[in-house]
Amino acid sequence: MNNKPVIIIAGEPYSIFFEIYFKIFKSNFINNYKRPIIIIGSKLLMIKQMKKLNYNYKINLLNPKKIDLLKINNKKINLVNVNFNFKKTFDKITNKSKHYIERCFVIGLKLMKDKIGCALINGPINKKAFLNKKFFGVTEYLAFKTKTKNKTTMLIYNDLLSVSPVTTHLSLKNVAKKISTKKIIQNIKTIDSFYKTKLKKKPKIAISGLNPHCESSDKYSEEEKVIKPAINFLKKKKINIIGPCSADTLFIKKNLKKYDVIVGMYHDQVLTPIKTLFGFDAVNLTLGLPFIRLSPDHGPNNQMIGKNKSDPKSLIKTLLFLKKICVN
Repeated sequence: MNNKPVIIIAGEPYSIFFEIYFKIFKSNFINNYKRPIIIIGSKLLMIKQMKKLNYNYKINLLNPKKIDLLKINNKKINLVNVNFNFKKTFDKITNKSKHYIERCFVIGLKLMKDKIGCALINGPINKKAFLNKKFFGVTEYLAFKTKTKNKTTMLIYNDLLSVSPVTTHLSLKNVAKKISTKKIIQNIKTIDSFYKTKLKKKPKIAISGLNPHCESSDKYSEEEKVIKPAINFLKKKKINIIGPCSADTLFIKKNLKKYDVIVGMYHDQVLTPIKTLFGFDAVNLTLGLPFIRLSPDHGPNNQMIGKNKSDPKSLIKTLLFLKKICVN
């Protein structure tokens, strides 16, 4: 198997990620998946959850410094082990897991820097425990680690409709201060470039306003002062964009067929409707990094651990999406 592997960071130890991966590994999906998959995480935790869920798979331990791509395949679970030395069971989310997750990211980022992987996927992460207020989200964390700050864009992708928030995990009271004409232009140019280069498609993009009905009772209107100048600039660059549109009607059925991407001003303005429309049938991408980064569109869901009821659809969707955009 000569294809570059997919690198997956298992993420939050107290989560449903391993259950989801075991379900995929059990299915024919992995047998038919042409790219090897490498998991970065704790062998002890993986075995512990295997036993709890009545799975029994062979593990192929890998040395991240000497990975022979010709000798790995998906007949076993390919694992780069990261020690996780908690004295007690893994039964809650805690700040102590921060150091474990950080070590997983260090290994994953090194493999991507060395051109070992075709893409990096991270499993669900409790942002409050891991990022500890230093970063708004994993997007900003990876931008800092790869020195691409202010160049990254979050895209939640679905074949029928994708969305992107200009600001990410930010308190609403701070949104108006953080949106700018420059940032809107940068985000939309990045999205437009991704669609054209990776999906071979010129996207139709709609952008929402910030205020209800794109109107403000204040003298200062973000629509007039910030958003419209960005749209006018982008139109001159031949980007297919319309707006600002009122967010309360932007996601009605007749509009969904008109656009490939809807860009909103803040996280829940676009994440709430797309999850209502598609559930977890979507892929979370960070655009603007030196490599492709994705994550399944679900959280740790720790209340479901051990119940063997979690749906692997989002991870399957993520891996299938890589077939479209990874060529090497």
